[in-house]
Amino acid sequence: MLGVLNSFHYLCRQQTLQTMNIVELDGYAANPGDLDWQPWREIETGDGNCCTFTVYDRTPEELVVERAAEADIIIINKVRISEEVMAQLPRLKYVGVLATGYNVVDIEAARRRGIVVTNIPAYSTASVAQLVFAHILNISNAVAQHSQSVRSGDWGRCPDFTYTLTPQKEIAGRVMGIIGFGNTGRAVAEIAHAFGMRVVLAPSLRGAGSVRKDLPEYAEQAETLERFFATADIVSLHCPLTDTTRHIINAKTLSQMKPEAIVINTGRGPLVDEEALAEALEQHRITAAGLDVLEEEPPVNGSPLLTVRNCYITPHIAWATLEARKRLMEIAINNVKAFLKGTPVNVV
Repeated sequence: MLGVLNSFHYLCRQQTLQTMNIVELDGYAANPGDLDWQPWREIETGDGNCCTFTVYDRTPEELVVERAAEADIIIINKVRISEEVMAQLPRLKYVGVLATGYNVVDIEAARRRGIVVTNIPAYSTASVAQLVFAHILNISNAVAQHSQSVRSGDWGRCPDFTYTLTPQKEIAGRVMGIIGFGNTGRAVAEIAHAFGMRVVLAPSLRGAGSVRKDLPEYAEQAETLERFFATADIVSLHCPLTDTTRHIINAKTLSQMKPEAIVINTGRGPLVDEEALAEALEQHRITAAGLDVLEEEPPVNGSPLLTVRNCYITPHIAWATLEARKRLMEIAINNVKAFLKGTPVNVV
């Protein structure tokens, strides 16, 4: 791979045989109009010239090859780049994913073809952790529900100075269970600790007997997954999606949870078996769920969770704060610049 990059870098510096073309195939999600695309147009090739830059808000599957036909570099978010697509793009040398997850690209096929693929790690840690607690606090205090009730005149008609529509619960003293202790898991743990919660981590999914050596003093690791699920009042998912973690929230693990348990998923939709979670919520076997991701996004074919009781769903917005998207763009541009210099970073 480095040999391919070095050769490519040499050609960029020594020759101007063709313009370096960058094509962004689905830019709207990352930049719906509140960021500037101009820094992309100012990226220089190895010979000091600027690259050409074309951006499409959205690209349907049938137009990917047509729009990327002359691209040396493509930038994507959720557009899928399969080996079949790569085979039809002879100029393609680089795929930049505007996300941390990169399952939309056939990585093995890219390696075989000498195509560099990069992602954007750790750009949205604070934003995702913030939404975790937005869901937790919404479930605990029902702020939106009470606000709407007041707007509807319920408080004005109330014979008392106050009323509640749902049980109001403190999160201090409750057990925050975290699956996955990367950047976001750590940020969630820190906030939970600041709220006065007890932090318990799931055992490492790398194998039995694997004990973390880098735990903060306020956190502990459960000995088994069974013990973890039985202990946690809130289970928050921050692990990558793998064969091991797919549907880690399922009928069995849900049955191990407390009736007052809450499930929070801001990670990947397929970490949760939606049918099993819907059934557990409907049968009051757990209290609530707060989800920012689903197995199908958008859920054009529906989901059993869309109408179930005490299930609160946001449309994959944890990453989408202005601050996080600014970082996303800065890192993505630097990824491309590093590649053009022959020293790629954030390669997956």
